[in-house]
Amino acid sequence: MPQVTDATHDGPPDALPPFAELVLDLTERIPPGRVMTYGDVAEYLGQGGPRQVGRVMALYGGPVPWWRVVRADGRLLPGHEHRALDHYGEEGTPLRELADPPRVDLKRARWDGRPIP
Repeated sequence: MPQVTDATHDGPPDALPPFAELVLDLTERIPPGRVMTYGDVAEYLGQGGPRQVGRVMALYGGPVPWWRVVRADGRLLPGHEHRALDHYGEEGTPLRELADPPRVDLKRARWDGRPIP
């Protein structure tokens, strides 16, 4: 589990807020080559919303595969596009490459939380 480097919450310095733990645990379970949107994560967990998930990822998401949690339109995280594209290439994540800029192909890459056969 990732360690907190910026104590912006109550509790021991290395403890994460409970919602952050849930978000990061789920992010680590998203299979390579698959993605969930911020809203998908919140819906799967049954709490929070896309903005709360985005906040968790912004504060604590560095140690987990952050590129697997994307915007609802599949656009890449501003300022991290090149790093995300590198990861997507390594993992074989489907992209809408003709889009400018490239986007994740959510129809093919979206993961619903169920085990993949």
